[in-house]
Amino acid sequence: MLDTLKQRIYQGQQFIKDIKNAPMREQFRGFPTLCDTKCTKCGKCICPTGALSVNPLTIDMGKCTFCGACKNLCEAGAIDFTNNYKLATTNREQLIVTEDMTAEEYEKSAIGIRKEITSYFSKSLKLRQVSAGGCNGCEMELNACSNANFDMGRFGIDFVASPRHADGIVITGPITENMAYALENCYKSVPEPKIVILCGACAISGGVFSASSTLNREFLEKYPIDLYIPGCPVHPLTFINGILTFINQK
Repeated sequence: MLDTLKQRIYQGQQFIKDIKNAPMREQFRGFPTLCDTKCTKCGKCICPTGALSVNPLTIDMGKCTFCGACKNLCEAGAIDFTNNYKLATTNREQLIVTEDMTAEEYEKSAIGIRKEITSYFSKSLKLRQVSAGGCNGCEMELNACSNANFDMGRFGIDFVASPRHADGIVITGPITENMAYALENCYKSVPEPKIVILCGACAISGGVFSASSTLNREFLEKYPIDLYIPGCPVHPLTFINGILTFINQK
């Protein structure tokens, strides 16, 4: 016991104290910046998920895997990525980044604050995570949200084992045919009021699997989506900051 106490004192507080302003490494690809006037429409840029459009120049973060291929192939320098990780939004259309959008402006308007969400969930939010055919990338990052560094639980946000104990569901993966029934069953098991969060490019748009014949994404047409969190995979800081802003926790 004494050795355990010594180790705890030596380690100190490992969690990120100011998680809303935590620095991100420069190499991280976050919010894209575009310059349509520089784009020569040369056709050399590629995108494995169809997130990039050149007429006009736009990037759909709901489809983007942030692989950087478009930036690396753009000789004109029309495409770049900042290291801004605050990418979540309550509006699917806002994920389409245009030339005149900046990371700062996006951050201010991306998440619409709803009084009922703040009233119900600002102090405690329990989520059931459903891996609907994902590659395990987003799932691993969501697990990291509860580790000693990010410590999401200090904000009253936790993942729970049963949908009956949850306030909403977090969907990762493109929603395969085999997971469609299980996902809907999980959603129906969550008591009202409840929220639905799409986490990662696969959940939002199908990602690299969007053309697969084994997907069944009818769930997204039947039920409202409250929050979109892009990434491939989603960084813990992106997820936690998106949730905190969504529930309007100061």
